[in-house]
Amino acid sequence: MLTPREFLVRGLLAGLIAGVAAFVVGYVVGGPSVGASIAIEEAGGGHSHGDEAEAPAEAEDEGTVVPRDLQSTLGLATGTLVMGTALGGLAGIMTGVAFGRFGRRSARSTALAVAGTAFTVFYVVPYLIYPPNPPAVGLTETIGYRTGLYVAMLAISIVAAVLGLYLARMLRGRLGAWYAGLVGVGGYAVIIIIALLVLPRYNEVPDDFPATVLFAFRQASVITQAVLWGVIGVVLGELTHRLMVRGAAATPVPATVG
Repeated sequence: MLTPREFLVRGLLAGLIAGVAAFVVGYVVGGPSVGASIAIEEAGGGHSHGDEAEAPAEAEDEGTVVPRDLQSTLGLATGTLVMGTALGGLAGIMTGVAFGRFGRRSARSTALAVAGTAFTVFYVVPYLIYPPNPPAVGLTETIGYRTGLYVAMLAISIVAAVLGLYLARMLRGRLGAWYAGLVGVGGYAVIIIIALLVLPRYNEVPDDFPATVLFAFRQASVITQAVLWGVIGVVLGELTHRLMVRGAAATPVPATVG
């Protein structure tokens, strides 16, 4: 039987591999829309970010300006690798907790189920109300407000998912796995719908910003996240499955008398 540490280590490794895959996909698929957005920003077609004539000069004097091309290459690579490793470790722990608790699922199917659920809870649901915007979109003075709303939606999604899983597990003996699962998913959906209706919205996309660039950027974001969580699920499932097969083969079979 695998220990929590073994699940964590395999999750971290799966996350690192997923981070590399996400960087490649994000750079190839999202690069054109990011480049187009940066060109719009440099041409002055994006939102005003305050005193743009003075801020860059002051920042350059202090040595704090990071070029956009560096952000879209080294910055993207660092971000995806760090995020992938951290999320992979979390997925490993969640897989260890979920394994054997929701029916006789294999290590592969458990890891894939955890990755799919995490993709929905951590990304898809917050995306429904607060989708990501390209570099040229967004006001500097509202960063804190927008970040706070996104974190609030993310926290609601996570808490609702935990409550839904707990409800499904509590009702499993009475209703059966299928109906208990439906009740858990339904409870999660109700909480999310209420949150989507109650939480405030914002729209800082300029009216003249190209819709095709915005769509391409958000599409690339979805694809990159899907690749990240998909690779985590597949690699983590394979690593844990192989370890279990190896452990089962190494377990001595009791000798029979007769």
